[in-house]
Order: sequence, then C-alpha cells, then structure tokens
Amino acid sequence: MADEQRTPDELNDVEKTVFYDPEAGTAEVGEVVGKIEGAFRYALVVERGPRAGLTYVLGEGETVAGRSDDVEIFLGDVTVSRRHARFVVDDRGLTVEDLRSTNGTYVNAERHDKAHLQPGDEVIIGKFHLVVAGGHG
Repeated sequence: MADEQRTPDELNDVEKTVFYDPEAGTAEVGEVVGKIEGAFRYALVVERGPRAGLTYVLGEGETVAGRSDDVEIFLGDVTVSRRHARFVVDDRGLTVEDLRSTNGTYVNAERHDKAHLQPGDEVIIGKFHLVVAGGHG
C-alpha cells in the first residue's frame, strides 16, 4: 500500500517519524502548544519559518533532523546542518542533542548541546522554530 493511501495511524505503525500537513487535512489537530490528538507521546510543530504549520510526530527512539537526504526530519535551508540535531524519545521523556552543527540548537532561546524537552518548549534549528507538543501515547 502506498503511503498516500495509508491513514496517519497506519503510517505511525510503519514509520518512525511521519509528518502532518494541515492543508491536506490528514489528521485532527488540537492545540498547537498543548496536546495534539493521536496515539503518540511527542510531536514537533513548525511554528515559524519555512514550512510553518507542519507537524512531525516522533516515534520511540532516535529521530535526526537536518538538511541531508537521509534524515527523518528534513529541514531544507542553508542555516541547517546536514545532520543538525537528534531527538530521542525514551522512558525518560524527550531530549534533543546538537550534532556539532554550525549554527547550534536552541531551546527556549538558549543554545544547548543537549536538553530535556517538555510540551511548550521551543527548539530553534536554523530558521525553523519547532514547538514541542504532547500526545496521548
């Protein structure tokens, strides 16, 4: 079955990271900074910058963000390193780790090499402002 024919829940069962495009209407969205409907623990909502409104649902384990073709979260802008940051969802919650990027990774306006994240936190990677949202998983 092609990804275009799968529901968001079916994609979550197969893919480690999926994205939601609000203009396509492929999933139901609640408050951006609070909770988003669905069976997952965390998501990243592009609040400002290129691709504003797009939501990336994070699965258990590691998810890499950057502008390389082989990352799970593609952030296509020269302000983003090829492998910029790693998000990790585990039994302790959600963390972000900068992968020695050129421009750094910022959490709530402060540069961090590694930080624990909570719903409502803002992660800045290049021109992308991502807000952490919590799910129901």
